[in-house]
Amino acid sequence: MPDTAYELSHLRALEAEAIHIIREVAAEFERPGLLFSGGKDSIVMLHLAVKAFSPAKVPFPVMHVDTGENFDEVLAFRDEMVHRVGARLIVASVQDDIDAGTSVEDMGPRATRNRLQTATLLRAIEEQRFDAVFGGARRDEEKARAKERVFSFRDEFGQWDPKNQRPELWNLYNGRVRKGEHIRVFPLSNWTELDIWQYIAEEQIALPAIYFAHQRKVFRRDDMWLADTKFITLLEGEEIVEKQVRFRTVGDATCTGAVESDAATLEDVIAEVAATRITERGATRADDRISESGMEDRKREGYF
Repeated sequence: MPDTAYELSHLRALEAEAIHIIREVAAEFERPGLLFSGGKDSIVMLHLAVKAFSPAKVPFPVMHVDTGENFDEVLAFRDEMVHRVGARLIVASVQDDIDAGTSVEDMGPRATRNRLQTATLLRAIEEQRFDAVFGGARRDEEKARAKERVFSFRDEFGQWDPKNQRPELWNLYNGRVRKGEHIRVFPLSNWTELDIWQYIAEEQIALPAIYFAHQRKVFRRDDMWLADTKFITLLEGEEIVEKQVRFRTVGDATCTGAVESDAATLEDVIAEVAATRITERGATRADDRISESGMEDRKREGYF
């Protein structure tokens, strides 16, 4: 008989693994949910979920933890994509927790709501009774995220203990949880930033225009170009200038920096990412610069 075995391309192998994980969660858990920010990784994750269950609709809701200080074009894209794929969107608002007095907002020109997302996320998980939550984190993003399993166990307080995780031998995943506990699931764990962009190009996935080079009013702070928005107060000596920039990652506008770039097409971005040696979070996320263990501390508290 002829040998019909064939080898998947690198991207197709990653796609097959991610789809397997997504289907495994849908089969194993009662109430999964998918975190969706409108950023490139969550867009790819939702695209994979659509492929996993097509022609049926995605069988779990999509949830955005909204700080209230996001880029307008990203929120518009979020709403458009969720509507296009026919998913149900849940918006968990940080402002609701501030109004309820369960979160206290920092004040001052350097204030950011980014750290307040943790309390809102944990509240929403409890309210929605999610026993599994998909996240778009990748292991190449940051040191703490490199410690994650694909199925990341969280206790009844939503906290993560890197020493109390389950083995994942031969791609077997243990999703058993007791009431109040849940699993954070990372289907893109083995992807890199370059893989994400190459897959976006191959699949022709639409993205917010913010990811491509464009003229924008920005100012320099802490070696980053931050966008001039209504959410940020300038410090003495800071000056608004217009630059051609793009964003490598998308998050709260108060702590997400842009990079100077001429990369206006997918091909340009892929070439730019292939040449860089600094992760997107390390280069453009102020919240990751708090301390050497800043992200790990936040993850232990319940953050993604």
